[in-house]
Amino acid sequence: MLPTLAQLSPAQWVGTVFLLLVFLVFLAVFAQFASLWLQCKMTRAGISLYDLIKMRLRRVNPTVIVRSKIMAVQSGVTKSYPISTNALEAHYLAGGNVPNVIRALIAAQRADIPLSWDTAQAIDLAGRDILEAVKTSVYPKVIDCPDPKRTAGTLDAVAGDGIQLRARARVTVRTNIEQLIGGATEETVIARVGQGIVQAIGSTDSYKIVLENPDSISRIVLQQGLEAQTAYEIVSIDIADIDVGENIGARLQADQAEADMRVAQAKAEQRRAAARAREQEMIARIQQNRAKVVLQEAEVPKAIADAFGDGKLGLLDFYELKNVQADTKMRESIAGESTSKSRAGDST
Repeated sequence: MLPTLAQLSPAQWVGTVFLLLVFLVFLAVFAQFASLWLQCKMTRAGISLYDLIKMRLRRVNPTVIVRSKIMAVQSGVTKSYPISTNALEAHYLAGGNVPNVIRALIAAQRADIPLSWDTAQAIDLAGRDILEAVKTSVYPKVIDCPDPKRTAGTLDAVAGDGIQLRARARVTVRTNIEQLIGGATEETVIARVGQGIVQAIGSTDSYKIVLENPDSISRIVLQQGLEAQTAYEIVSIDIADIDVGENIGARLQADQAEADMRVAQAKAEQRRAAARAREQEMIARIQQNRAKVVLQEAEVPKAIADAFGDGKLGLLDFYELKNVQADTKMRESIAGESTSKSRAGDST
């Protein structure tokens, strides 16, 4: 017969209490992880009760790991890329989004896109949305160029004949999984496409050619390999809208003509100022020469007096000189009157 509680020794009491506590702890743990453990058993996820307890001790959310592992096993992803429970825990502890990576692997497998677990978790840890990238690879998305969120303007370019064209484009892209790590983002693609469109329009001889065949611009831009070193592959570039702007060539020619006219006016003014300065210089020289003549004329009476004193000049010679001077003054006065009369006649 089993002994009663009153007949137990102190050692037996301690052993019984210890076993009871162990049983209660086991029940508590089992009750906590029973649902997850049963799910793992039913789906053959390969996660034991001991593994669930270790996850809790390592501060890993068992629900996230179990559900992610179940999705991988049930979808058949683990057949192509073996994914261990430790790998899922490591990615969780590194700050990754484990369910998102598993969903991306499932979507890639369904779409026959080569994507391994190592590549997927590396992309996820790099901050990229791997699931969105796979969706974009399967279903391409459209990017407006220029980006309407940043600017409401257009891509302005000038054709060879000087006419400005304003264009808007739509770029269809899909994700390039191989270049998703380290590849440039949408901003780079938009900038490159905009640069290519402006360059293509600028190399066209006439704006009429662009308006007649906008597809030629798309073909030229696509041939430039704009998706190099980016996370996307350009599927197509479509010109959504194109308008005629200003005549930039004519405006530049008018501005250049106005600038040339101002330069010519400045040079003419410079020559006029130089001529005026030369005229004033000549007038100053005339006055200077007249002063010299006056000085020389002042020496004439002195020379006449010296001639009288030396006997080289007689009285008759002196009077003859006076008569010659009088005749000269008379002729000058007559010539001045006739000149003024002729000018008055011309004016009438």
